[in-house]
Amino acid sequence: MLTERKDGEVQVHSDVSLHSSAFCSSDKVLLWISLVLSFFGLAMVYSASMVMARQEHGSSFYYFFRQAMFAAGGIVLMLCGMKIDYRKLASSRFLFLALSLSLIALLAVFFFPAVNGARRWIRFAGITLQPSEFVKVLLVIFVSSHLSRRQEMIKYWRKGLAPCLLVVGLFALLILKEPDLGTSSYVLLATAILLFAAGLQLRYLLGALLVAAPALYMLVFHVSYRRNRMLVFLNPFQDPLGIGYQIRQSLIAVGSGGLWGTGLAAGKQKLFFLPMPHTDFIYAVIGEELGLWGCSLVLLLFALFFWRGLRIAARAKDCFGGFLALGLTVLVVAQALINISVVLSLVPSKGLPLPFISMGGSSLMASFLSVGLLLNISSQLNDRVEL
Repeated sequence: MLTERKDGEVQVHSDVSLHSSAFCSSDKVLLWISLVLSFFGLAMVYSASMVMARQEHGSSFYYFFRQAMFAAGGIVLMLCGMKIDYRKLASSRFLFLALSLSLIALLAVFFFPAVNGARRWIRFAGITLQPSEFVKVLLVIFVSSHLSRRQEMIKYWRKGLAPCLLVVGLFALLILKEPDLGTSSYVLLATAILLFAAGLQLRYLLGALLVAAPALYMLVFHVSYRRNRMLVFLNPFQDPLGIGYQIRQSLIAVGSGGLWGTGLAAGKQKLFFLPMPHTDFIYAVIGEELGLWGCSLVLLLFALFFWRGLRIAARAKDCFGGFLALGLTVLVVAQALINISVVLSLVPSKGLPLPFISMGGSSLMASFLSVGLLLNISSQLNDRVEL
């Protein structure tokens, strides 16, 4: 890039200096929040899984090292997200290529063996990836690009809403087919929030929800395991040794932690009482071992993440950056709130990991990618380079 100095000479800045400048001008608070959550997650994954890992894999560090490997990959993705100009992501060429590859990936999962009755993962060279985690980020980019171009036509079905909803609906149906109702509903929720932010009136969204209610009823109450989850939500202590076992053990773990907790790595519910404590129910382990203060710290960090994300969205230089920042912030924070609510039995059980903290490589890398794009947008808020 060229800049003019006071003496009239033209100075050429290297790409390295530009990238360094972008890094220095990005939101440091958001960066540190993400890193603290990630390192805290590594500690909790080790604490929650060490006994299980030793018994199943012969090393108490098995899950810790896997999560650390994905954290390193996530940081690389975050740096890539910071380096590329986010405005290039709105191009039709990029979106067509990315959506096509994502569609292939979502179809490819059906050719791999099922795990616990679900086909959500692609396995290659000993690495397991869940495409739907990255598709969520891509769909936010797509919807943000569409809204930034056609925001004034958002009230018109054919030119405004239809192209957006058809693409999002196709991907949501494929994710639902895996089956993964939680993630597909979550994608639709993020889309609805972006549409509302773009100016779509609330009555249209409520009308769409009313139209979808019969299908939602069929998906929940006519599928046995989802119906059981709803029954457990209505009465968590029903069938405590059967369908209510996991949520009951989760509530016991959180309740037994008290104010200060039993101490890091000193929890007992993870000792084969709480199933898979290092994944979706890791917040219960935090509650038992670190008590109310540990749980509150996690909530505070996600609240700060939400504040910084909204701040970036409000100050973005263009509509695309504003919509993208809002959507990415919703992806991370809403997922965290849903996970915590499930652990506390405030909402029906859903298979959504706690961002940055739960064991899960794809979720961790997708969260870091979201942070990288947010930092990218924030680095250009005060960009005043003159040609």
